[in-house]
Amino acid sequence: MDCDSRLPGADFPGLDIIHEAPGWRAALPGLERLARRAAAATLADQGAEGHLTLLLTDDARIRRLNGGFRGKEKATNVLSFPAPDGAPTLGDLAVSLGVLRREAAQEGRSVAAHFAHLVVHGVLHLLGHDHLQAGEAVLMERAEARILRRLGFANPWTARPRSAA
Repeated sequence: MDCDSRLPGADFPGLDIIHEAPGWRAALPGLERLARRAAAATLADQGAEGHLTLLLTDDARIRRLNGGFRGKEKATNVLSFPAPDGAPTLGDLAVSLGVLRREAAQEGRSVAAHFAHLVVHGVLHLLGHDHLQAGEAVLMERAEARILRRLGFANPWTARPRSAA
């Protein structure tokens, strides 16, 4: 990981991190710092401020959350739960370690690069971005690529070789 240490966010106090599933620290050393930097960089890019919570969980828990809140009975990589208007927080994110690892391997990316992407993606959702329509998707992908570049990661939307499965 080649993150620019001059970027703010390593001490970003606006992020609470909950370790619900084991294995996160072993899979991604320095994950708290990376999560804080990715969240802070996203907020700075969007001219926003706020507080959020990040739940680091497993496939079983994220499957239950996805089923309960979105009606989709499958594990997913990241879920965003925006807070209601006027709340003192932006909302909550949940990331699954199993899905993160599988997708990173399938896409030929490091776990750190994919994790940073999921945090950026989730925070953009908390700020009101979406990707349901083609135009929205393009704007969101451009923002993700710009923020990740500032963090020292490659554009996740460019073609890259797939790893052998």
